[in-house]
Amino acid sequence: MECTKMGVPLEGFGDKVRETAAEGMVLLKNEKQMFPLTKEDHVAIFGRCQINYYKSGTGSGGAVHTAYTTNLVEGLRRYKEISLNEELVQIYENWVKENPFDDGGGVWAGEPWYQKEMPVSEEMARKAGETSNKAIVVIGRTAGEDQDNAPVEGSYLLTKEERQLIETVAGCFEKTAVVLNVSNIIDMSWLETIQNKAHVCSVLYTWQGGIEAGNASADVLTGAVTPSGKLPDTIAYDIADYPSTENFGDEERNYYAEDIYVGYRYFETFAPEKVQFPFGFGLSYTEFQTQVTRAKVQGEGKEAVAVIEACVTNTGAVYSGKEVVQVYYEAPQGKLGQPVRQLAAFQKTGLLAPGESQKLTFTIKACQLASYDDSGVTGYKNAYVLEEGTYGFYVGTDVRNAGQVLFAEGKGLKIPSCVVVQSLQEVLAPAEAFQRLRPGRLSEQGIYEKTEEDVPLQSVSLKARIAENLPEEMEITGDRGITFSMVQEEKTSLEAFVAQFTKEQLARIVRGEGMCNPMVTPGTASAFGGTAPSLYRYGIPAACTADGPSGIRMDSGLQATQMPIGTMLAASWNPEMMEELYEWEGKELLRNQIDTLLGPGMNIHRSPLNGRNFEYFSEDPYLTGTCAAAAVRGIGKTGAAATIKHFACNNQEKGRTTADSVVSQRALREIYLKGFEMAVKEGKARSLMTSYNPLNGHWTASNYDLCTTVLRGEWGYEGIVMTDWWAKMNDPVEGGKGDMKNTAAMVRAQNDLYMVVGNGGSQENIYEDNTLEALESGNLSVGELQRCAMNICRFILESPVAKRPLKTPEELEKEAGSFAFVPVKLIPEKEETMRLSIEHTGRYKFFVKLRSGLSQQAQSSCNLLLNGKPVATVQTNGTGNEWNLIKLENIYLEPGDYQAALQDVKAGMEIAWVEVCR
Repeated sequence: MECTKMGVPLEGFGDKVRETAAEGMVLLKNEKQMFPLTKEDHVAIFGRCQINYYKSGTGSGGAVHTAYTTNLVEGLRRYKEISLNEELVQIYENWVKENPFDDGGGVWAGEPWYQKEMPVSEEMARKAGETSNKAIVVIGRTAGEDQDNAPVEGSYLLTKEERQLIETVAGCFEKTAVVLNVSNIIDMSWLETIQNKAHVCSVLYTWQGGIEAGNASADVLTGAVTPSGKLPDTIAYDIADYPSTENFGDEERNYYAEDIYVGYRYFETFAPEKVQFPFGFGLSYTEFQTQVTRAKVQGEGKEAVAVIEACVTNTGAVYSGKEVVQVYYEAPQGKLGQPVRQLAAFQKTGLLAPGESQKLTFTIKACQLASYDDSGVTGYKNAYVLEEGTYGFYVGTDVRNAGQVLFAEGKGLKIPSCVVVQSLQEVLAPAEAFQRLRPGRLSEQGIYEKTEEDVPLQSVSLKARIAENLPEEMEITGDRGITFSMVQEEKTSLEAFVAQFTKEQLARIVRGEGMCNPMVTPGTASAFGGTAPSLYRYGIPAACTADGPSGIRMDSGLQATQMPIGTMLAASWNPEMMEELYEWEGKELLRNQIDTLLGPGMNIHRSPLNGRNFEYFSEDPYLTGTCAAAAVRGIGKTGAAATIKHFACNNQEKGRTTADSVVSQRALREIYLKGFEMAVKEGKARSLMTSYNPLNGHWTASNYDLCTTVLRGEWGYEGIVMTDWWAKMNDPVEGGKGDMKNTAAMVRAQNDLYMVVGNGGSQENIYEDNTLEALESGNLSVGELQRCAMNICRFILESPVAKRPLKTPEELEKEAGSFAFVPVKLIPEKEETMRLSIEHTGRYKFFVKLRSGLSQQAQSSCNLLLNGKPVATVQTNGTGNEWNLIKLENIYLEPGDYQAALQDVKAGMEIAWVEVCR
């Protein structure tokens, strides 16, 4: 594989990252003209993270090798008019050298969520205050795969040392700001109780902004960019206030008892007094006035449309800025029960100068306001309905600061009687009884009492549904000389091409290989399609996937551009900018010969404690879906694809491969699947990844209703579906225990690809999956396998890899040659064995004996170097400390003498030997 620009970050991409990151920062408090900093200010910065500034979270969503990063000190130094207390900066720089950043040894999920902080005495702070008039305290947090946050110090809560630092600094500076360089929202109750709280004048969430995090933060702090971000989540006073907390973190089963009342839907309905900062909140350096200038309802019933026009004016005198106008609706309580506020639409203005105005128009269809009746209480079971009553609308700049809109026709959109918007069928209903939250009596304070109702349970026969919808089986024709390129050129049909595949070949094409497959870009997540020689002979290329949502992860060490985290992008409330950002990402995918990015992540922020929230967008499904659709469209413009994930209800990391998410149909459809539906219908997604967890007893990787009935049937999805890496499956009808070998269940559900088997394992079935066994026993049909093969080939036909040159089988044979080669064993501990002599040009196999004591989903990697040049990346997940043998194929070598070496990329594996053979 030759590509002169591979591993070279795309020129100009960093500028777009910087612009987008600045747009997503959220100003929660700003008093006494703390920000923006001016040339009259002399600023003292406290906290080690001013130097060790986080660019992203950990795990696959953050493991991008970058050419550079920026920290806050560097960013502020670029503004020559800003005076920094360099003496204090020097103290921190020296301390950080003596107390280096703790990366947990570089192993997967080993990095702690916070870093040791430098003690700051009152004397040190006072000395800094002698020359500086403003102080900034930087608090850092990370999070990521395999480990949730926890309501303990150093995770969701401040440490004693961090609290003491803020108190000490605020005691010496009347103007103190706290900058939160964090991956998720953290506890903010300290703002109410901390000593010297009157001196804490400003709080800014800078999140984690990728490679340009430091520069973007400086842009906002100095006023070069006026903050315009808004919270994508509610910040409550206490973690116990969130309705999910009681049912979060169990490794076996979590009941989604709060149902549709997630985030602000819960707080605004039942507990508004527990909110510290409301959903959608965010301050600016200027002031805006938003006035509804026109509101009209057009049409009737489910065809009605509410049209709202608003005028936004920058009423400030100094700073230009952007404002986000948010439209919420309140549905009648009716028989179903409803939140008192739900986001219906939003728009962000352009950059408005002082005195400048912009008109915005919102068009909201009545069908958008429909609710799902999973019980039949309205008389229409398994249908989206609009219940009788008036649907009121509220316009403002956050969920609290939103005033009711008066229409010419009255207080809202009137539905005279309950009307069906869409009749569907029962899907994904839970099989075990539990109760869910719903509003009861309305109190005099305008707050609903909490009541509970039974959740409707499964009543349909999955066995019958699957049998009724089995695909037709094409007669296996054997090799008729039809090649992949002939389908590309429309000389024949895809059906005729796939009909050639034997049962064994069909079983091979549903196996993805990786990680770090040598047939594709070094260090990427997987190869699929023509990985098996018997499939490659048909001319099917090997398509390439790469982590992750915030940039391309290549464990070979190749570099790419790290983007802002998902939460920060959602906080921008600017889908147009997001689409532009991901178009840049698509171009970088093409440069690195990658066909699909494994992202965006788009699970709902059900709880602030989910360690992987930073990859996802919001607690709100509409904001989530809008962001995801923008990302999918952006990448799609380049011809590459986004892979939306994790489908669905992957809302915690603890026990993420075992914990059953027990959820009602209504909550699934209105909250947890809604964003995915928008990404499919509006973003035109064509690649999707299922999650690790069971959903109502059925692992998502083999969940028929999820992957076929809803995704493909109801939503019209025509792309591929892949499992998460080393996922488990169970019986689509009976459920039961999950098993990595149960690929027959995966195929039956129409989850097309198992990710992943070891390199070379698709041909040989090294995981010993049960696909062929199920064919023989009648538990799987040839037609179902052919259906998955069609989906995979159709995706590849529409992907960049189909346009890249493909060597013919004859060329590969000639390149490999036919000569004997005596195996050579390389032993890392013995320098004298690490020499290799090659006499003939060809493709060689490298066998590696290795083990890892990390967890099953943890990942580690190293590069195999020959004469200092990487030729392959050795990668493994956790092996339970058992020795495994993996194979790296198709490594092209020319004649010569080679000195071999191993170069750690991600620690955590032990290699006994590497054997080279033909």
